[in-house]
Amino acid sequence: MSSHTKHPADFITPYEAGNQNQTTTWEACIQFYQYLAAQFPGVLQFSQIGVSDTGKPIHAGIVTADGVFDRVRIKQEQRPIFFNNNGIHPGEPEGIDACMALVRDFCVQSERLAALGNTVFLFIPVYNVDGCLNRQNTSRVNQDGPEQFGFRGNSLHLDLNRDFIKCDSENAQVFNRFFSEWSPDVMVDTHTSNGADYHYTMTLIQTQADKLGYGLGPFLRNTMLPAIYTEMQARGWPTCPYVNPVKDSPDHGIEDFLETPRFSTGYAALHHTIGFMPETHMLKPFADRYVSMRALVETVLAFTVAHCAQIQALRAQARIAASQAQQVAIHWAADHGQPSSFLFKGYQAVYSPSVLGNYTRLSYDRSQPWEKPIAYYDHFVADISVTRPKAYLIPQAWRAVIERLQWNGVQMQRLDSDTVMQAEVYGIQSVQSRPHAYEGHMFHDDVQLQQFDDRIVAHAGDYLVSLDQPQARYIVETLEPQGHDSFFRWGFFNSVLEKKEAYSDYVFEDTATDILNTEPEVKQAFELWKQANPELLSNQQAVLDFIFSRCARFKEPEWRRYPVLRIMH
Repeated sequence: MSSHTKHPADFITPYEAGNQNQTTTWEACIQFYQYLAAQFPGVLQFSQIGVSDTGKPIHAGIVTADGVFDRVRIKQEQRPIFFNNNGIHPGEPEGIDACMALVRDFCVQSERLAALGNTVFLFIPVYNVDGCLNRQNTSRVNQDGPEQFGFRGNSLHLDLNRDFIKCDSENAQVFNRFFSEWSPDVMVDTHTSNGADYHYTMTLIQTQADKLGYGLGPFLRNTMLPAIYTEMQARGWPTCPYVNPVKDSPDHGIEDFLETPRFSTGYAALHHTIGFMPETHMLKPFADRYVSMRALVETVLAFTVAHCAQIQALRAQARIAASQAQQVAIHWAADHGQPSSFLFKGYQAVYSPSVLGNYTRLSYDRSQPWEKPIAYYDHFVADISVTRPKAYLIPQAWRAVIERLQWNGVQMQRLDSDTVMQAEVYGIQSVQSRPHAYEGHMFHDDVQLQQFDDRIVAHAGDYLVSLDQPQARYIVETLEPQGHDSFFRWGFFNSVLEKKEAYSDYVFEDTATDILNTEPEVKQAFELWKQANPELLSNQQAVLDFIFSRCARFKEPEWRRYPVLRIMH
């Protein structure tokens, strides 16, 4: 390569040395960066930041134009930080290879390095190390290359792009700490898409603008995205929003992907970071996906460098606004009443009889291309909001939740002594959970609450979490049970849904008689029940269950009581 200034062969990536349909192995990738860092210590610092679930090292790199790598100094100087995450799904590896070449060019091309200015280029070369080591050529059945690639799941068979809140993996715990310590201004997390067929090699998911909000959302929608699309067009890689059809094909319109905090871009939004998830099209050749991915990363980086002061100012304003807002949105839904329009280049959808079975199958006819405006549903509205409390009280027993808050830089005050407080309490009226495990949890899709005031005793060692802090948004959206990806929805508080005491029928038979004599409301309900269900009077369990479920002794103080309390004053 003509751009190489020192031993060019030493700086060629495995992708460049191959046939453009091969991706690097994890070992070759790490060795490449280690060699670069040794040769260019004033440009690149490369080090281990943690370990995966199988004990393999997770690395990160830092590139700066002036050789300043100390995070504390970088944060003190308020330098812009651009973060490129790669290999969360190692079967989608073009970002891994593109990042290697980009970092190499920072090292060997002085003009490219100088263009960074005082911006920090922060990157993780391969996030899902275990998945990258699980190398094969079978798991991406619909994808055009490369010849060998890694696997989507990690060694716990988790999809790490569903793990950012629950943090079941060592990777996510490392990532939470790393991300919150650096607090990047803009993030690009590289992926490959599946789904419909269309012209575009590059499609783009961005942090949903309405959900990002706080000034950052309008800036993203009205300024940043149009500039990115324009520049990608100029680079020869026309880009469209992620193709998320509202029906079976793009003809009927597409909808923004609602990236809740389990995903990287949704997690980034909790930290007021503008996030992008480029999704190259699986049906395009790997070489095209690689080049378009590099173009996208360079385009977003150049925009960040040029507009970093504005982005940083908007982030600072967003932190303040989130800590002071009286009403806080915690759940969003697409607004199909106000679609935008996108001039889309697609292929004719064809419906024909399947040769495999007695059904109609969908295909796309590339000999019939079309270009026309389609509905683009890119506006979302908050469908659940809560009144902002002054603080939350978390009993110290809930260690897993407290740890995750700490990993994300949340400031907490531990009580020195038992304290009587007035609090708002959530009673859990009903929970509807998925019938099958989802990423290792029984996720709660629907949560219905009732709210009441109570005078409680907070114990010494419990945690008081004020919302007057930069991490306010992360706090609210994880601790409010109805938040999209709250700790409650992911099952961290499932034990409070379990009743602990029951009855022995031979003993309760006599007790039930006493209850009917001493609790008239129970007796009245029982008489109505007997009239409505005479066939159940021969069923001892049905009779005793009815009385037990309505008597005073049925109640348990912690059952269906959400343990995190809202302190309003």
